[in-house]
Amino acid sequence: MMNDLYTRTSRIVVTCNKRLAPFLEQEVRALGYVPDEVFATGLILTGTLPQCIELNLHLRCASQVLFSLQAFKAVHPDEVYDKVLRMPWETWLEKDGYFSVTSNVDQFSVNNSMFLNVKVKDAIADRFRREVGVRPNSGPELDRAVVHIFWRDDQAEIFMDTSGPTLAKHGYRKIPGKAPMLEALAAAALYATGWTGETPLVNPMCGSGTIVIEAALLATGRKPGLYRHNYSFMHWRGYERAMYEAALQRLKGEVRQSAVTLIASDISQDAIDIAKVNAAEAGVEKMIQFQRCDFAGTAVPQTPGIVFLNPEYGERLGDLEELEETYSRVGDFLKQRCQGYEGYIFTGNLELAKKVGLKASRRIEFYNAKIDCRLLKYELYGGSRRKTDQNVVPSS
Repeated sequence: MMNDLYTRTSRIVVTCNKRLAPFLEQEVRALGYVPDEVFATGLILTGTLPQCIELNLHLRCASQVLFSLQAFKAVHPDEVYDKVLRMPWETWLEKDGYFSVTSNVDQFSVNNSMFLNVKVKDAIADRFRREVGVRPNSGPELDRAVVHIFWRDDQAEIFMDTSGPTLAKHGYRKIPGKAPMLEALAAAALYATGWTGETPLVNPMCGSGTIVIEAALLATGRKPGLYRHNYSFMHWRGYERAMYEAALQRLKGEVRQSAVTLIASDISQDAIDIAKVNAAEAGVEKMIQFQRCDFAGTAVPQTPGIVFLNPEYGERLGDLEELEETYSRVGDFLKQRCQGYEGYIFTGNLELAKKVGLKASRRIEFYNAKIDCRLLKYELYGGSRRKTDQNVVPSS
């Protein structure tokens, strides 16, 4: 049975981590949508629930896709309870199902968002008891139906969180390794380079492989929806699997072949092993040439492309004195081995970045968790390349 969730047009709020919004907007526009508004941690569209399904499967930089159910004014939690109680939850949620509540609250009457979550949960439960006689279970898990409330000042809005667990994790990384970069951040950083997936990409210090794997996914048109098979939208009444299957088939149809050269190296055999496992999970292991070596020994193809390094920052890993020497050696590697390339260093330590000894032509702001970071671009001009590097090819 279809219900009004699948026929109405409503506000769609797509959220992302701070500083990813420009790249999220780029993705959304590429899908043919025109945002009504872009803000620091997301954007707003007007659309339908089936379109939310498409957004969930396609977006690399997003965190949640929220579908508005009702907006109202409220200045006290009791007013929120009353408004939520009047909403037809019995037509949207299964009486024998499970739901959770999340919130984004900036309101003087609430100093603990968990209090508001309970208030909303109680209203939904009381509505079910009154209208149906039984109520669904509820708790903190986000793997089934998720209700989200946004409340700032006197403006409140209740959303169906169509995603559930964050979309920023793309589902293929089974072993995270040490201090891994979030998949959404890695995708955004690659977008920021302007890399088209047609020229070589060299990723020394690859760690668990997130950058080079995301590069392989970009080059072949593989979207995150290929690796995840459970979303909150699947646990609301009226959901028909045919909607999801049709979107998934379209996604599979977008995958293309690519012969692009991708090289990933790390001095740690454990890191290489982990990266290979993650690449295999993503279905792209054969696209990537993995090398166990010091970053300075990484094979660099003669055909110019981009070289992307994410060295330790000295915040979570690494000793600062050793890292000063490492960053200096990175500068030597870029100058001596990567002539004709665009060089990129992603770092959360600009003092260490000075040791590279090159002037960045661009400084793109990101956050890695709560660490203020920069993606530094270097134009690596120079003379002829060493011919011994020219025949580097992907492993088969």
